[in-house]
Amino acid sequence: MECFVGIDLGSTTTKAVVMDDKGQVLGRGITNSRSNYDTAARVSKLEAFIDARLSLIRRELDKEPAVAGRVDEIINGLTRNFRREQFIEQLGDLEQTCVANVEGPRFAGKEKAIVGALTEVFRRLREEEADKLFAPDAQRKSDFFRDLAGSRFMQIGEEVARANGVEFDHLLHMYDKSIIEVENRPPSADMNRKFRSAMERVRGEMSSALDTAALGAPIDAALEIDMSERYVVGTGYGRVRLPFPKEHIRSEILCHGLGAHLMYPKTRTVLDIGGQDTKGIQIDDKGIVVNFQMNDRCAAGTGRYLGYVADEMNMGLHELGPLAMKSTKSIRINSTCTVFAGAELRDRLALGDKREDILAGLHRAIMLRAMSIISRSGGITDQFTFTGGVAKNEAAVKELRQLVKENYGEVQINIDPDSIYTGALGASEFARRAVVEA
Repeated sequence: MECFVGIDLGSTTTKAVVMDDKGQVLGRGITNSRSNYDTAARVSKLEAFIDARLSLIRRELDKEPAVAGRVDEIINGLTRNFRREQFIEQLGDLEQTCVANVEGPRFAGKEKAIVGALTEVFRRLREEEADKLFAPDAQRKSDFFRDLAGSRFMQIGEEVARANGVEFDHLLHMYDKSIIEVENRPPSADMNRKFRSAMERVRGEMSSALDTAALGAPIDAALEIDMSERYVVGTGYGRVRLPFPKEHIRSEILCHGLGAHLMYPKTRTVLDIGGQDTKGIQIDDKGIVVNFQMNDRCAAGTGRYLGYVADEMNMGLHELGPLAMKSTKSIRINSTCTVFAGAELRDRLALGDKREDILAGLHRAIMLRAMSIISRSGGITDQFTFTGGVAKNEAAVKELRQLVKENYGEVQINIDPDSIYTGALGASEFARRAVVEA
């Protein structure tokens, strides 16, 4: 099976989409955008191919009468246990790297004790925490290895250091130094072995309720399909750093326009708010860009601005929208400048304004700025599509809907759950067209 890949290297996250020669999306992948952009591109692509393999497995399971009505449960279990296999593999890499970094005059005479403590930390991570993290009812805030391993390492490491008479700072130093090296080494691409190991665990979990022998043939059939990478197109904020020839690079404006068209063919206006910029794009009935406007050089009103606000309020970025939705009073925010945001937030709090009301005002200010960019690009005509990471923020969506209604009347607003992949989707279609429609 020939596959076509689009990679969108954003300032915060890097996304990838794998598409077949008919234009059907097989898989999507996402990872943190590291300073090492080559690694971010490789990891996101690997994640997209993992998702694509799961799509093929689902296709085969859908043909099997014995698992009718249980396919979602099987796929969820398979995905969860595959992630467990990945987690354990990366834990092994992290342990070896930590142990190798126990050197130098700072640790002279303490090496044996530190290595012993590290060995115990990682034993507990593998034997106790992995099963908890990937249990059927486990709630994980993130699937990124750094987030999963980091929080557990801190908790267990402090206990082990105290029990073994080792300074916790030494273990923390080992982790901080080693996690960067491990992150820059993506998990091995030996997907079939991990899927088969994961399937054995799924069989164990479901054996009492399902004829698990019926799982073997569909899984084997899906894993035997050869997915070959035919063409790759890169785009996004960091596209100039992608390890591709220039003919494999497309602007993010073109990719977001085409991606929005693929999701909603009647779209004529696209708003994309990413980590570093805001784009208002006008496209025709074929997804070709006819006009666009972007914010100026600062990051005002972008995802980076919201991240700064979250830091100022000591909150997680994902908490801003839900808290703003609790607002009962409209507060006018005068500036969306990232530089002055902290001062205005502190002034508002000092005046006694509630955090939820301040955040509601901030979201409205951000969307007012976005509406100005849309207006300069040509306004809203026909269907309107909102994409980018900020499209997942419910407070931003609420303010956008209100402002669109106030300025343009009743307009259909499209917000796809996978809108963060819009740029990568457009890039994958450019890759497909470069071969199939050449």
